Amino acid sequence: MQAIIMAAGKGSRLGDMTTDRPKSLVEIKGRSLLDINIAMLHKHGIRDITIVTGYMDEKIVEATKDVSGITYAYNPFYEFANVIGSYYMGMNNMHDDFVYLHADTICDVPIFEELLEAEGDIVLPVDTKPCDDEAMKVRIDNDKITKITKNMPIEEAAGEFIGIMKISKRTITDLNKCTQDVLRRKEYKEYFEAAVQGIINMNRYDIRMIDTKGKFWAEIDFLEDYERAVEKVPNEMINI
Repeated sequence: MQAIIMAAGKGSRLGDMTTDRPKSLVEIKGRSLLDINIAMLHKHGIRDITIVTGYMDEKIVEATKDVSGITYAYNPFYEFANVIGSYYMGMNNMHDDFVYLHADTICDVPIFEELLEAEGDIVLPVDTKPCDDEAMKVRIDNDKITKITKNMPIEEAAGEFIGIMKISKRTITDLNKCTQDVLRRKEYKEYFEAAVQGIINMNRYDIRMIDTKGKFWAEIDFLEDYERAVEKVPNEMINI
């Protein structure tokens, strides 16, 4: 199994915390978000890892230079393209089942382990809770995801996708085509989930969800996200 980590962003909404480093190198209890994610992958035997870099890419390379199995893909358009552009830059490295991660998202070990064990062509952990406008919302029918977008009325959402997913190799050709289709439409500000929605619309793949069941996860976008993560992160994650 492989992994691809989206780590191109600056994290400007974190203010001074990202003045001298990319968001993926922000630390929680002495370990960077990127390091926590790499350790989680290594714990579960995943060592073929592509990191898509952008802002201050040289610092990510320096921070991971001694980690074996790392490949880098640089996104030179990170300032005006969203995550869909980052996946595009690294997608040709994917040729096996793989885990897709945002570097600024961390999750508890049980969520990750259930994700790896789950059946499905694409599997997404979902926090089944009331959502706000910022959340990447999903609509679910019989444990199958039928829609994923931020632009969904909150009353229609079954929960929030946490930003980590498992993708089977049999979907890769179509997933990459859907990614290219989004970019051909010049929808550069779209999220990667727009390509996933393209896969859903094909009606030929099994797109499933697992419920996080209240277990810890965090997406570090704002200072309050960071503060909550520092307070709530399980020691097991820090000590992987």
